[in-house]
Amino acid sequence: MPMMPYVSPEQAMKDKADFARKGISRGRSVVALTTENGLLFVAENPSATLHKVSEIYDCIAFAAVGKYNEFEQLRVAGIRLADVKGYQYSRDDVTGRALANAYANAMGATFTDSPKPLEVELLVAEVAEDDVELYHILYDGSITDEENYVAIGGSAEAINEALKSRFEPGMDRATALRTTVAALQEVEEREMVADRLEVAGLDRALGRRKFFRLSEDDIAGMLS
Repeated sequence: MPMMPYVSPEQAMKDKADFARKGISRGRSVVALTTENGLLFVAENPSATLHKVSEIYDCIAFAAVGKYNEFEQLRVAGIRLADVKGYQYSRDDVTGRALANAYANAMGATFTDSPKPLEVELLVAEVAEDDVELYHILYDGSITDEENYVAIGGSAEAINEALKSRFEPGMDRATALRTTVAALQEVEEREMVADRLEVAGLDRALGRRKFFRLSEDDIAGMLS
């Protein structure tokens, strides 16, 4: 009977991490940027129906890069979790931090226990009356809270560096969009046109549901 080659736990974890990072790096980046009234997500996405950015609950949004079928399963699971908690207790009990922790636990368990890790990277954002909470969850369940802006995906490090000199607190929606697109164009070295951009976000000035999504015409108007 042939013997299976021994692989140390450390090497197995490293191999899974490399596999996940390689899969995520093939995807186009998503950028989150705080604005005067909330948060703006900007993603390079030619599809009009397969969204990278979505609403989860009243004032909570979700963005992802990586394998679409994997992060879509996580998005749906997050909506169900939020709906059940809001129904059983109160809508105010549904928080971005609790949802981000649930995603981190699920992704961490998959990374540890499954032969194949999830090839996804997530952002969970919640807008309150006077601040924005933004959580970044990696493929292995690691979670960090971000301030002002963050990019995830293939060119994230370079985009974050490009945003460092451009970001200003309290920008309006149009200025935030132009700032983000300028950083994307600098890093990717190509023009970002409206029909290849997905732009959505959270605006505390809206009603109970804070999520919005911009049309192609809205995006083109703001960029021009």
